Amino acid sequence: MLLSRARLTVVLGAVMLAAAGCNDGDDAPTGPRLGPASQFPVIQLPTGYTIEKVVGNLTYPSALTFDDQGVMYVAEAGGAFVDLPPVARIMRVQNGTATEFVRLEDRGIAASVVGLTWHAGAFYVTHRDPADRTGAVSRVSLGGDITLILSGILDSQSEHQVNDIKAGPDGMMYLAAGPATNAGVVGLDLAPFVMRSPNVRPVPCQDLVLVGINYRTPDFRTDDPSDVAETGAYMPFGTPSTPGQRISGSNKCGGSVLVFDPNNAEATARPFASGLRNIIGLAFNSTGQLFGAVNGYDIRGSRSVNDEFDPVYRIQEGAWYGWPDFSARFEPATARKFDVPDAQQAPKFLNGQPLPLDRLHFVINHQASNLQLPDRSVIHGLHPINSSPSGIDFAPNTFGRFGGQLFVAEWGDLAPPTNPLRDGPAGSRIAIALGNGRVVPFIQNARPGPASAQGAPGMGLERPFYVKFGPDGALYIVDFGVARINPASPGTPYEFPPSTGAIWKVTRTNP
Repeated sequence: MLLSRARLTVVLGAVMLAAAGCNDGDDAPTGPRLGPASQFPVIQLPTGYTIEKVVGNLTYPSALTFDDQGVMYVAEAGGAFVDLPPVARIMRVQNGTATEFVRLEDRGIAASVVGLTWHAGAFYVTHRDPADRTGAVSRVSLGGDITLILSGILDSQSEHQVNDIKAGPDGMMYLAAGPATNAGVVGLDLAPFVMRSPNVRPVPCQDLVLVGINYRTPDFRTDDPSDVAETGAYMPFGTPSTPGQRISGSNKCGGSVLVFDPNNAEATARPFASGLRNIIGLAFNSTGQLFGAVNGYDIRGSRSVNDEFDPVYRIQEGAWYGWPDFSARFEPATARKFDVPDAQQAPKFLNGQPLPLDRLHFVINHQASNLQLPDRSVIHGLHPINSSPSGIDFAPNTFGRFGGQLFVAEWGDLAPPTNPLRDGPAGSRIAIALGNGRVVPFIQNARPGPASAQGAPGMGLERPFYVKFGPDGALYIVDFGVARINPASPGTPYEFPPSTGAIWKVTRTNP
């Protein structure tokens, strides 16, 4: 999407756990008993709750917020992560109708618009800067005036960009910034982005010392099919690395949560946490602790990782969460279980000598880089791999037996391009992350996967990307709409039919 993975910046996938979640080896929780919704029998939800469609026919909706009067606004992302005609804009939703509030893409904002929040009398949106496609944040007044307050996040020139944005209890703004690449190495999967932005690469938040492994691929920049290129981690495509090479950190880094003063963003932006693969959603709990939902590794590119989970973390200031060398559960990616078939890997070399393809290798010298993982207690939810946990929010205490719990929109997978080893759909549901890695379903379709894939377009969840509890205490779900695989589609294997997005409202019916 915007959004995410090549997976869009928007976001993507995992097999559904029917009534279960995962935790570090303990018995999986069973979760609430689900039954069909009265008006939408494709949708399964707990007793005591009802679901309705607030508005449909939206094009790539990505986030919603409410102003001080309780009026709802929703962002339409624009051209997703490919160049498509729809423009980015903010829509006002009232009485079941969405009307254009401000057309962003005509006003110096480039797609995709992923984050939208209301703070201190204005909207804040995340997007790409049309000047150079770097990640950016703009402030939008109720009068429609737009002010660019932050730009220059290089990683957003890739398939991942800046995502959610939230105001903290301290008045600072917190920004989820995706990293360039799947696992630290620019490869063939980023070819369209490299051709547009040749210097695109992951930018770390702190100085790193590299192991010096290089990955060999065909060189798509030339007309000679026999030409090859070697690319090191954290380097632009075709630039090799050397053992012990130091990469300088930046305050505008990807794979991170950035924090800044909204009144002086450029001067104050800095990393809050790093080493996060593609962090999408952010939320603060009632005590002011920050949580983040992360899209995990794909099996694509020069450095594929066959991880087990997509995580939701409690975000600690100053912590490094292990990307691109550790799994969602902080296990070394060099473990055999994370290996992928040789055909899914690029040949790799260290000091000119080939390395075996039967396992992954670290690309960072962690000791020399002074990097340490946090305690596993920060792992709040372990969602199925490729489920793509995206927008998150904590339920108010008025939401019945689920009050205080963390609700998570799972966008779903884009297999096989992002994972040719998948054997079924993932995501397309709303889950609850209970803590200690445990995850249970709250709303899902009668069968795993999007409603359109089971013959019920518009009658069930497609690609839920964002959740937010409104001032009325109801749960609002932003459903991105239909996203499907079509190998014959020009340019990319993805299709995103317009006018298929929606906003759903879930209300507690029992006192």
